Amino acid sequence: MRRLRATVLVLTAVLTLGMAGCVAGEDTSGDGEGAGTWSTDTLAIDFATYNPLSLVVKDQGWLEQELDGVRVTWTQSAGSNKANEGLRSAALDVGSTAGSAALLARANGSPIKAIDIYSQPEWSAIVVPEASGIRSVADLRGKSVAATKGTDPYFFLLQALDEAGVPLDAVEVQNLQHADGRAALDNGSVDAWAGLDPIMAAAQAESGARLLYRNIDFNSYGFLNAREDFLADHRDVAQVVVDAYERARTWASDHPDELVALLAEVAGIDREVAATVIEERTVLDLDPVPGEAQRKVLEVVGPIFVASGDVASQADVDRALDELFEPALAGEARNG
Repeated sequence: MRRLRATVLVLTAVLTLGMAGCVAGEDTSGDGEGAGTWSTDTLAIDFATYNPLSLVVKDQGWLEQELDGVRVTWTQSAGSNKANEGLRSAALDVGSTAGSAALLARANGSPIKAIDIYSQPEWSAIVVPEASGIRSVADLRGKSVAATKGTDPYFFLLQALDEAGVPLDAVEVQNLQHADGRAALDNGSVDAWAGLDPIMAAAQAESGARLLYRNIDFNSYGFLNAREDFLADHRDVAQVVVDAYERARTWASDHPDELVALLAEVAGIDREVAATVIEERTVLDLDPVPGEAQRKVLEVVGPIFVASGDVASQADVDRALDELFEPALAGEARNG
């Protein structure tokens, strides 16, 4: 009996040691998959109707498929300002903004890096009601204009006013989120609106709104941004995100009708409106690596930030331009 008891104790000890080994190694499959494969077990990322590739990545579930053991949390950004708020507060690890908004955030101390260029859009213009007597940007002097501060439409407005010789303080800017700006234009609360697609295209189709002034050169690129600390600690996961974006770019090229349908569904707009946004106002077939093309656009916008008081000094803008781009991830995805 004593011999049987001793045998049981030995077997118990062996099993205990084996289980401890499994816990320490976390993965006994030998193929490297499972818990501990990635440097983090969470990823907080945004999607936005102004970023069509984000809709594809979310809809296809590629991040969830690739990042086994990582909980992926999606949050919709209503505008670049909201994406920047999420990045600044660490509610987001990766967020999509206009290039101008990314520069503004970086110049004001937000430690973000642009890791991918998702589009070159003509997503903003100055919008007025169909029957408005306003016929030029110069006519906005003394008028009220809705705009979402910290976003490309706001900076589009600043550039348009500067070009027309209208001081910013000669215009009443109502700081409204994009959808609220459209509502204010529809109900007559403002005289004009610095619009953003796809809401802008919907206002044209549904309300007969008129685009008073367009200029694609005043629209900055679409930037996918990540927090610096996230890049430093979880570069492996950031690379998977960028890889998924480049996969989405190819998918969008191969499935244009499905992309239009997806935007229409998520944005709650007609397919014809979505088609206008995708086919006429969005360039997705471009080099995803942040670099000189984007810097040239932002070098024009930077001094306007300073003149408007949105950034304290040109030195802050210049430093942000030197620090903003992280090209390696998109370069790896492009060449991989």
